[in-house]
Amino acid sequence: MKISVVTATYNREKELLKLYESLKKNYETFKDFEWIVMDDGSKDGTKDLFKKWIKEVKFKIDYHYNDNMGKQREINAAMEYVTGDVVIEIDSDDYLVDNGLEMVAKDYENLDDNVYGILYKRVLGEKDTSMIPELNNKVITLFDIHNKYGYDFDMNLTFKTDVRKKYFYKVEDGENFVTEARLYYELDQLYDGMLFKDVDLVYGEYMNEGYSKNINKIFKKYPKGYAEYFNECLTYIKKDTVFKRKLYFVKHYILFSYLTGVSKMECIKKAKAYKMLVALLVIPGYIKSKKF
Repeated sequence: MKISVVTATYNREKELLKLYESLKKNYETFKDFEWIVMDDGSKDGTKDLFKKWIKEVKFKIDYHYNDNMGKQREINAAMEYVTGDVVIEIDSDDYLVDNGLEMVAKDYENLDDNVYGILYKRVLGEKDTSMIPELNNKVITLFDIHNKYGYDFDMNLTFKTDVRKKYFYKVEDGENFVTEARLYYELDQLYDGMLFKDVDLVYGEYMNEGYSKNINKIFKKYPKGYAEYFNECLTYIKKDTVFKRKLYFVKHYILFSYLTGVSKMECIKKAKAYKMLVALLVIPGYIKSKKF
């Protein structure tokens, strides 16, 4: 079992050390892995750092420097270089728990065919002690975790390589960011889901300049991808999807239709499902969206 760790980075010279050190620590217990790094045009010392690290370690570091394409396009491009059986996407400001790769390799040994990967927990700050017993060791979709059970904990997804190489983040023309959930929810429709393990795999934090702390700016800058994502979500709604989540999808589809400059009538016409609810809410939604 070989694992490919994939990281997209941009100007994270100081933050990358924790991930690098955690990979060296993991090498003590699991050696069959590679680290594929996609540098999205860093202007700091990231390139020189990797020149140094490549000479220091025994495991493979496959470093690529590109012009600014955005995180998701960098990850898409990384799939060409993946040679492992399992793909783990790890952010440049995160780092692995000790023995994390060994744990992943063992968990994948008897994974069902129609499961596209394994979901672990990503912990912010100190070690997480919370448990989610109703989901542990169950095959479940990300869509149901969010929209049936109402959980919104930080996650780290790992993928079967043969699945992950078939499907990519859909980034709209003229934009260089899209929510990862767009891909995850698509895979949920094609497979039984992911195996959820209620254990920590990755530690991390939200950086001040990162996506998570600047989400409203991201919404305004890249509205087309979000409009498509929320429109797709309307088709994923099921009987057991909680009503407030149904309403959430409709409201956000309307918001991003407004942000992309689509007329109210076109917003209704383009809706892939729940057209009546969209029609009912589109006028107050557009009025409210003007304040966003």
